[in-house]
Amino acid sequence: MGQAPAAETRTGRGERIVYSVARLNREVRLLLEQRIAVVWVQGEISNLSQPSSGHWYFSLKDREACIRCAMFRPKNLHARFAPRNGQQVLTRGRVSLYEQRGDYQLIVEHLEEAGLGALQREFERLKATLAAEGLFAAGHKRSLPRFPRRIGVITSPSGAALHDVLQTLRRRFPPAAVLIYPTAVQGAAAVPGLVRAIERASARAECDVLILARGGGSLEDLWCFNDERVARAIHAARLPIVAGVGHEIDFTIADLVADARAPTPSGAAELVVPDRTALLQALGHTSQRLSVAARRELRGIAARLEHGSRRLRLAHPGVRVLNGQQRLDELEQRLTAGVRVLLERRTLELAQTTAHLQRGSPAHRVRECALRQAALSSRLRAAGSTLLGRAGHRLDLAARALHGVSPLATLDRGFAIVTRAADGTLLRRADAVEVGAEIEARLARGRLRARVTRRDD
Repeated sequence: MGQAPAAETRTGRGERIVYSVARLNREVRLLLEQRIAVVWVQGEISNLSQPSSGHWYFSLKDREACIRCAMFRPKNLHARFAPRNGQQVLTRGRVSLYEQRGDYQLIVEHLEEAGLGALQREFERLKATLAAEGLFAAGHKRSLPRFPRRIGVITSPSGAALHDVLQTLRRRFPPAAVLIYPTAVQGAAAVPGLVRAIERASARAECDVLILARGGGSLEDLWCFNDERVARAIHAARLPIVAGVGHEIDFTIADLVADARAPTPSGAAELVVPDRTALLQALGHTSQRLSVAARRELRGIAARLEHGSRRLRLAHPGVRVLNGQQRLDELEQRLTAGVRVLLERRTLELAQTTAHLQRGSPAHRVRECALRQAALSSRLRAAGSTLLGRAGHRLDLAARALHGVSPLATLDRGFAIVTRAADGTLLRRADAVEVGAEIEARLARGRLRARVTRRDD
């Protein structure tokens, strides 16, 4: 049998649809990006290129296949290591197509060393398990002593972390004694060594607080602090524990279980002891406040002593005689004032009686009648003015009503009176005038002349 002819893309009318190369590549790219979601791919880096643009271009290969990859600068800025040829990595990205060359490629959004992904997943699993058991709960966290007398340090005796811790403790709080519980903090012996050191320090109870310290490193280097046995030993300890593992960006299960977490070993040392300089400053401030309070109290005692002396002087017999004389003068003033008030009252009563007699005379009645006549005349004039005003108001209302029904008022509201320009006939229907005829529209102000171009009957 012969080979079947290739299928052609046609329109509904049977016409061919011809793609340009660019359009075909674009359609394939869109198809890949829409149909395939984000994928994880593991392989070996080869053909690594890092141009001045900051983008990374490389290939991922295994024993059977190879794929081109591109990781653009905004994404590779967050990578935690510099890639190299021959390195096994785990990538997360989107499948796409480089349209200019038609190359199928992977746009990488995340890059990590192979093996770290499994460790990270184990970290998340253990974290969820211990969190569900309540090992991270705030209610289990113990408070740190403010002034520890002895501090235990669980770390490697040969590591830089011990030097940083001791130097910080010596600088900040020299009175505190330090007891070291040596143990391995990396490798196969690290987990049992850390568990034994924590249990020994807890059982002996020789210290007020413990520091679990180690310097920075990779995820594999710090993995012993993500071990479940170490986490449960920290949780079971009877002493408060401060974890200072790695650098600021490192985070372990031990940090979550510990009573406090510091970003570095020296930061853990700063957490467990107060600052000597700050204490001396606080002591100086307290001394100043005590001096101020003492001076204030002495001033209060002096004021109370002065008040007591003043009261003794006021109780002297001579003072009482002076007070009696002052009381006598006061009574004399009150008597004089009483006589004056009585005279004023009698004078007022006399004036009132005189006024009453004057009001009863005929001349007073005549004046009252004259005042009443004047008041009545004023009221009569006011009533006449009111009647005239009401009549004028009714006249104004009638004029307004008449104006409201006037054709001119209709024009003021935006209407117009349309007439035939030839004879002035009033137009009420569209069929009363022919197309092409001139019409005249009278507005509220002025007139308009127009020609009919269309008529809708």
